[in-house]
Amino acid sequence: MARSQNLSVVAKFRAMHESGCFVLPNPWDIGTAIYLERLGFKALATTSAGFAFSRGKPDGAVPRDEMLAHIREIVEPTALPVNADFLNGFADNPEELAANVKLCVGTGVAGLSVEDNSQDPAAPLYEKKLAIERIRAARSAIDASETGVILTGRCEAWLVRDPTPLRTALERLTAYVEAGADCLYAPGVTNRDEIAQIVKAVAPKPVNVLVSGFNHQLSFSQLADLGVRRISVGSGLALAAWGAFLRAAEEIKTNGTFNLLANNAPSADLNELFGARY
Repeated sequence: MARSQNLSVVAKFRAMHESGCFVLPNPWDIGTAIYLERLGFKALATTSAGFAFSRGKPDGAVPRDEMLAHIREIVEPTALPVNADFLNGFADNPEELAANVKLCVGTGVAGLSVEDNSQDPAAPLYEKKLAIERIRAARSAIDASETGVILTGRCEAWLVRDPTPLRTALERLTAYVEAGADCLYAPGVTNRDEIAQIVKAVAPKPVNVLVSGFNHQLSFSQLADLGVRRISVGSGLALAAWGAFLRAAEEIKTNGTFNLLANNAPSADLNELFGARY
C-alpha cells in the first residue's frame, strides 16, 4: 500500500518534537517496520547500518539509489512518520547534497538526518564552515519542497573519536541550529552531564539521543528528565536479531544441538500479522 507525501503525517511528527519524550525505534526491513507499528510506537527511523548488514555490506557501503529505495520501502507499509538515516547525504558539496535531500524527501519521509562525517580517515569531520553550509543547503531543499520535513543535524564527534567530542559537538550543534536544523543529534554521547549540556546549548530545539548496546545505562525516564526529546536505537534492534542468529548458528555448528531455536518467534504469529495485510 503505497503512501505519497502526506502533510498530516509530517505535521504529526513535527508536533511530537514540541514536548515530552518519545522513542524512535529503527526497523531494517518491511516486516520489522510493520511489527514496530503493531507494538504501538508512534514513529520509526531507518538504520543505515542495520540495512547494510542485511545486504551483506558494511555501514556506509550502500549506494544512494539503493538507500533511497530502502527508505521508501520502510515508509510505504505503515501509517507512521519515518525519519531517514541519510548518512552524509551521499555528497560532499552543498549543491549535490541539496539535490539528494530533495530525492530523500520524495520518498515520503517525515524527517531526515544529515551528518558531518566526511568518510575521510585523514579528516573524519567536514571542516566546520562546510558542515554548516551543508546543513543550510539541506534546509533550503526541504523548504523548497514545502513539506515541512524535519531536518536533524548530526555531529559525529563521538563516533569518529574526536579528541574533544563535547566541545566539538557543542560548537557544531549550536551552529547547525542557526543553519536551520530542527533537531540536533550527537550519536555516541552517553554521559548524563554531557547530554544535559547539549540539551541546554541548543534549547529550545529538540535533541535526539542514541541508545544502542551496553555503553548506555540511562533509561527512558532518566533521558526524559534530562530534557531529551527523542530517543533512537540505531542498529540496536538489528544487532539484537543478529546476536540471536549468531548464537543459534554457532550452537548448531559447534555442539550439534538446537536448543536456542526454542527461543524463536512463533511463525504462526508472524503469519497472522502479515497475512492480515492481504
